[in-house]
Amino acid sequence: MIFMLEERLQKAKERLNAYYEAELAVLAGQEYRIGSRVLRRADLSSIREAINELERLVQQLEAQLNSNTAIRSRRVVLRDI
Repeated sequence: MIFMLEERLQKAKERLNAYYEAELAVLAGQEYRIGSRVLRRADLSSIREAINELERLVQQLEAQLNSNTAIRSRRVVLRDI
């Protein structure tokens, strides 16, 4: 269980870093030319929305890893007295 959480956290952080780089690229220039072609980058608002979602996910996963409640199970035995 812990390994899966750590793996999800690592992937979420990698995606978050990629979105940070995409945000910087968009801020540097929304549109650019290569020869006669005009290329547009992704929409800044959708990038920022994804960043916010990933930041929340990273916080949740880190909280689960740092708390003892994430890996707690209980066993109940019903008895008729």
